[in-house]
Amino acid sequence: MASPLVLQVTCVVVVLMVGFGHIMPSAEAAIPCGSVQLAVAPCISYLTGPAGTKVPAPCCNGVKRVNDQSKTTPDRQAVCSCLKNTALRIPGINVPRLAALAGACGVNLPYKVTPSIDCNTVT
Repeated sequence: MASPLVLQVTCVVVVLMVGFGHIMPSAEAAIPCGSVQLAVAPCISYLTGPAGTKVPAPCCNGVKRVNDQSKTTPDRQAVCSCLKNTALRIPGINVPRLAALAGACGVNLPYKVTPSIDCNTVT
């Protein structure tokens, strides 16, 4: 059975997906924020888990899928903003792990998702 923390984090993600779906217009990006959140939801246990936790394969699959679908600068900026805003609302997130997640999944991003990133500068 899932731990109470996993259930709480899952509830937070679902609430965020519903909320961000209304805030971020779909014309701004090919990938709506809710889709980004669903793709990377398997990463939550890694980003909030104890040291030594391995990145789950479904997490990396989601990171790769989102990266592959983000072809334009507006797409990449919208994905960056979605990830940043979502991460800021997940209790107990490990910020250094978040910043290193793409690299841990073998995805080469020209930026690191951090609470301080200015997603408008992402190209």
